[in-house]
Amino acid sequence: MPGQSRSASPHDRPQEEKGAMDGFVPWPPEFEARYTAEGYWSDRLLGGVLRGEPDRVALVAGDERITYAELDRRADRVAAGLRSLGVARGDRVVVQLPNTASFVVVFLALVRIGAAPVLALPAHRESEIGYLCELSEAKAYVIPEMGDGGFDYRALARAVRVEHVVVDGDAQEFTALADLDVDPAPVPAADGPDPADVGVFLLSGGTTGLPKLIPRTHRDYVYNLEASAELCGFSDATVYLVVLPAAHNFALACPGILGVFATGGTVVLAPSGAPDEAFPLIEREKVTVCAMVPPIALLWLDAVSWSDEDLSSLELLQVGGAKFAAERAAQVPEALGCAVQQVFGMAEGLLNYTRLDDPPELVERTQGRPLSPADEVRVVDEDGNDVEPGEVGELLTRGPYTLRGYYRAPEHNARSFTPDGFYRTGDLVRRLPSGHLVVEGRAKDQINRGGDKISAEELENHLLAHPSVHDAAVVGMPDPVMGERTCAFLVVREGAAAPSLRETKDFLRDRGVAAYKFPDRVEIVAEFPRTPVGKIAKKALAARLG
Repeated sequence: MPGQSRSASPHDRPQEEKGAMDGFVPWPPEFEARYTAEGYWSDRLLGGVLRGEPDRVALVAGDERITYAELDRRADRVAAGLRSLGVARGDRVVVQLPNTASFVVVFLALVRIGAAPVLALPAHRESEIGYLCELSEAKAYVIPEMGDGGFDYRALARAVRVEHVVVDGDAQEFTALADLDVDPAPVPAADGPDPADVGVFLLSGGTTGLPKLIPRTHRDYVYNLEASAELCGFSDATVYLVVLPAAHNFALACPGILGVFATGGTVVLAPSGAPDEAFPLIEREKVTVCAMVPPIALLWLDAVSWSDEDLSSLELLQVGGAKFAAERAAQVPEALGCAVQQVFGMAEGLLNYTRLDDPPELVERTQGRPLSPADEVRVVDEDGNDVEPGEVGELLTRGPYTLRGYYRAPEHNARSFTPDGFYRTGDLVRRLPSGHLVVEGRAKDQINRGGDKISAEELENHLLAHPSVHDAAVVGMPDPVMGERTCAFLVVREGAAAPSLRETKDFLRDRGVAAYKFPDRVEIVAEFPRTPVGKIAKKALAARLG
């Protein structure tokens, strides 16, 4: 935290000894010096976040109740097993596990080695996983044996090129995660991670094709989770229910799982946010905090009227990932008996929270203000000029936990960052005199479907591969539950049969596209409206949806 002193550490080793990762864009030296001197960056590592009492329950997953001491031991043993495969500091490992104890153990094991987990979502399929393995040059790929609907992840693993596949369950020809639970041997300190190393790769929402890799260093992500935990009042009395995928930045470190561990509380993993799964866990484990996207919050607000479970332990509901309507935010305290906190952030860095002592007007009608005193925020017009206070513009930011560049993406970085290092978020906001932000939309061509970010360009490219499709344009359409849903406008080739919605989804499924990216609606048009410079006029298309 700011103001803390900093002792000598491995970070003081010369730059050439730090295991710098090719393709990682570091902070400029003057910013490194500032963030360190002002106490935002420390020597703490992601592998050392387990700070609860040894006998206290750290993690509840299904029937498992795992203490801090046991979780620490398991992480060390799996780290030893991964080392025996040849996984070492600086390696990348794609992790695609659901909300299970194994996700937490594998994550901690990898960051203790100094290998960077690349956090894929359970919904990703061959299109995304093959790309992630190739871009990251993954040393290994960690999966469950089976997923929802009987999906066999081992079949997916056979379709991608990676040296080691580790399976949580029946491994068949691959390596079983259980076989990596081995006695750890002492590891020289020089072989471990440095605070400046990339600790984890998160995935971008993606506006120009497949997701980009977001490198988060140990020091910036530790600050991210610790500052968030302090702001949100987390303590050893916190019982945090995880209903979003654990690989999401929100659920992992805002403050999330890691923020709970850093303050000695208890994490409870749920398979989903469905009320019939989440409400019994709240009653049984006396859950105090839960983070979710607006569609789940709306489900809970409706379900509480017919639920018999005791939800009285709930103290705080965090809602983020997409804008939460003020009218529904105002209903939370009475309906669920707890406070609501709006969270607006991005895996790239900047986090905004409404404060626990903010008046209701700000909590209900804004998406919070920046987490850190060192967060620099600009709101600009299309020409990059700062707008007048209260006017809508694109949000630009830089700070001690906001990236300086996507991994191995120089061309995209040239567009996404200003010459002086501000990240162009693509979000349109208004800034109030209090510093709170009100999100007004997106400048980038991206659809926010209940917190899942869908690149219009990526989906259009897949649709253009359909033999009947001549041209495709994907737009978002307002939806009271999901915020936005996806509509695909298609121009069909002359003489070809127009694909139905079901046929379109089947085609995308066969291409290995994650199901959340499938269009919710298909509209067939003879031609697209165009702007004066010949671009598809997507606003005109969206206006046709009514």
